[in-house]
Amino acid sequence: QVQLVESGGGLVQAGGSLRLSCAASGRIFSLNPMGWYRQAAGKQRELVATITRGGGTNYSDSVKGRFTISGDNANNALYLRMNSLKPEDTARYYCNMAYIWGQGTQVTVSS
Repeated sequence: QVQLVESGGGLVQAGGSLRLSCAASGRIFSLNPMGWYRQAAGKQRELVATITRGGGTNYSDSVKGRFTISGDNANNALYLRMNSLKPEDTARYYCNMAYIWGQGTQVTVSS
């Protein structure tokens, strides 16, 4: 059974940066599909970015140009580099691999 653990969240001022990490452990056969999602208070969970095993990426319009998703296939890890953070990026960020969710990591951006 695959388990995912996210880390790297925190409190940051607007314009700042954070790097989220997601580590997968357990019986891993395939981690595809892979992506980051977020859920703000009172809102539905939404897609942030996805990446294929071949490196193809897709981003939501709200983060395009500011966030970068990357993966480390050898170490079963997924990352999200977030630059130019805005207060509206405040949310709990979740890693998803092979349709399994991590517990999430909170990102709070102050204005």
